[in-house]
Amino acid sequence: MKHPALVALLAATAVSVASARQTPAAVTEPVDHYVRVTSTVPAIAGQIANIYVRERKAAGAPAATNRVVLFVHGAGTPAEVAFDPSAPGYSWMAYLAAAGFDVFSMDTTGYGRSTRPAPMNDPCNLSPEQQKLWVGSLLTAPCAPAYPSQLTNIGSDWHDIDAVVDYIRALRRVDKVSLVAWSLGGPRAGGYAAQHPDKVSAMVLLAPAYNRAAEPAAPTLPRAGVAFNTQSHTEFVANWDRQVACTDQFEPAVRDAVWADMIASDPVGATWGTGVRRAPSTTTWGWNAAMAAATRIPALIIAGALDKQVPPERVRPLYDDLGSSQKVLIDLGCSSHNAMWEKNRLLMFKASLDWLTKGMVGDAGTGILRLGYPTATAQQ
Repeated sequence: MKHPALVALLAATAVSVASARQTPAAVTEPVDHYVRVTSTVPAIAGQIANIYVRERKAAGAPAATNRVVLFVHGAGTPAEVAFDPSAPGYSWMAYLAAAGFDVFSMDTTGYGRSTRPAPMNDPCNLSPEQQKLWVGSLLTAPCAPAYPSQLTNIGSDWHDIDAVVDYIRALRRVDKVSLVAWSLGGPRAGGYAAQHPDKVSAMVLLAPAYNRAAEPAAPTLPRAGVAFNTQSHTEFVANWDRQVACTDQFEPAVRDAVWADMIASDPVGATWGTGVRRAPSTTTWGWNAAMAAATRIPALIIAGALDKQVPPERVRPLYDDLGSSQKVLIDLGCSSHNAMWEKNRLLMFKASLDWLTKGMVGDAGTGILRLGYPTATAQQ
């Protein structure tokens, strides 16, 4: 159930964003799935975790289709908020579903409506800096963490993804699915695809957090550190605003709707102060130059020109390193890390549709394209 204050906010913002371009065909309401997995997250290793999976498809579409896509989220925002927000015309999932794809998204352990390990409920497991924000409300004084380690890791994420991919393959009777991912979803989806080319047909990666020099193997787990973090509305707004440099880059009402969705996805975080989004800290390794070079799966990579979280100069090395002969890098103008919630999103949505349908963006099956710039030729 949504937090009461959020219902009013969603209702208020729905009218103001109604002028946004709508999905071109009727799409079913979201269908919820929960995939049971024996967890490899250290804090709950061996226990059953429930992985939340959301599905969207065109109304009247057959249950079985070879056009199956799975969306994978990044470091902070759960998939249903990132890819299927309530603001009309802003759902990447609905856009692809309307074009005939059976579209799924998933939340790895610790996010959204998937199982959240108990250490995420204890504000003593926040960093000392974030604890200070809660003294006088959730905390009487700063406290030592009961779980002084990073909570999840890229290996447990890959384990969750594999369970969901196998579930979808069996559900839809297909051999392979395509993956669409954002930010830390790059190592999650890209690393998974590199290890399971028999299960993945193509990738679309927005602002993939790539590190050529990432450790090739897992460190001792769990790694010492902070278990989880929070983000307030003020922090959410400030992080986005520092990446805005174009007129009408985004609609304020859409940002309000996204934040309302964010808080609705975390019923516990919604009760902390005026509401926060919680996310686990994740230990990463593996998705490095060697793994990228061994990846032969067709890949569309998108870099927002104004992205200050995963800037374009961090994305370009992935394009250079990928071993696939079929790869395109899009330089998306007037776009931040939150490109899917901004005005040039439809250029990106259309490019992803082209890629997943025919392995090209326009007439390009390889190379670097500029979209969303005044002088660029954009596919509409």
